[in-house]
Amino acid sequence: MPAFNPQEFTEKQVVNIRKLVRNEKALVAVSGGVDSTTSAVLTHRAIGRNLLCVILDNAFMREGEPQRVANLVSKPPIELPVKILDAQERFLNAFKGLGDAEEKREIFRETFYRVLGETAQKERCNILVQGTIKADIDETVGGVKTQHNVLEQMGINTTERFGFRVVEPLVSLYKHQVRMVARHLRIPSEISERQPFPGPGLSVRVIGEISASKLDSEKRATAIVEENFTIHKPSQYFAAILDSKMVSYARATHIRESAARLFNVPLGDVSLKVFKAKATGVKGGRRLYGEIAALRIQTAKGDLYNPPISRLISLQAKIVTENPSLTRIFYTIKESPQERPYVVALRAVETTDFLSAKVTALPWATLNKTADETLEACRNVSAVYYDVTPKPPATIEME
Repeated sequence: MPAFNPQEFTEKQVVNIRKLVRNEKALVAVSGGVDSTTSAVLTHRAIGRNLLCVILDNAFMREGEPQRVANLVSKPPIELPVKILDAQERFLNAFKGLGDAEEKREIFRETFYRVLGETAQKERCNILVQGTIKADIDETVGGVKTQHNVLEQMGINTTERFGFRVVEPLVSLYKHQVRMVARHLRIPSEISERQPFPGPGLSVRVIGEISASKLDSEKRATAIVEENFTIHKPSQYFAAILDSKMVSYARATHIRESAARLFNVPLGDVSLKVFKAKATGVKGGRRLYGEIAALRIQTAKGDLYNPPISRLISLQAKIVTENPSLTRIFYTIKESPQERPYVVALRAVETTDFLSAKVTALPWATLNKTADETLEACRNVSAVYYDVTPKPPATIEME
């Protein structure tokens, strides 16, 4: 198979977009990620002023992100014409009472495209351009999880339902190929090399129901993780937040015994918690909504034990193989002495296609620093964990 040629792809797609759009106006929602921005730049080259770029502020972006993205994409060398749409209240109202991951994805998709459909009608745009890539379709059609931007491939008639037809310039590419195209287009490295961010934003990193305080702490934890993990250059890294409520687990003692044997510590120095909240995983190529377990090992002095990450990954493999209901294993980094309503999980992985991923063996100095700063900034968080589960059996995102 010949090597991917970003210049050749760009030239063909500009011609193709021009044919698909013709003399009509098109709308594109730019998130600041590489997929949507690359789609926007390709389309802008093809149809110029007939493209309207919007940033949809849905309440689930990072702190200060809408304005930061607008400033970045409106400047040379790409100079996209962009404006911000404030839809925070509409999205937060739509999410009230929702806790199930798939329900949240479906509500996000419906609200997202309703807002864009109304905007398109107001601006007299009959076409929506979006940055769907091949991995989005593979995961949705394969049943791993529903990507919010996969529409026509799931039998959704966008013209009837939302009032526009969809153009997807990147649908044949994987993420690493999209980055190659972005570099060729001279898209700033802050975007071309940016780690992936889920379409539904932080809504899928707030596990269970979303409250204002929970979302606020997730945004703070996200900023801390991104500042501290960037130097290690994982493929993707983030924080997730969930309720600290626990449930009993019949095989807890067996799991503790496995950990005690592996690390040669007394059984009494190993504890296990299983959360009431659940997270998405993937086993046998299918999505599984499973349980989350958190391990804690202390030293003879009572300090939290910091074992090699590679050994924790090996233990994780044994645990999830013997306990199919578990989809994620966390390991305790830091705890607060006070009981608080939420806990935070840190995640960092290495991947090329995002269809599988390995856990990044981050230094304990980085993990401890990040956990300390998170507990200090998020006063409603009682513990910080590191997710040591690869994909599979876990998905990269928590929901």
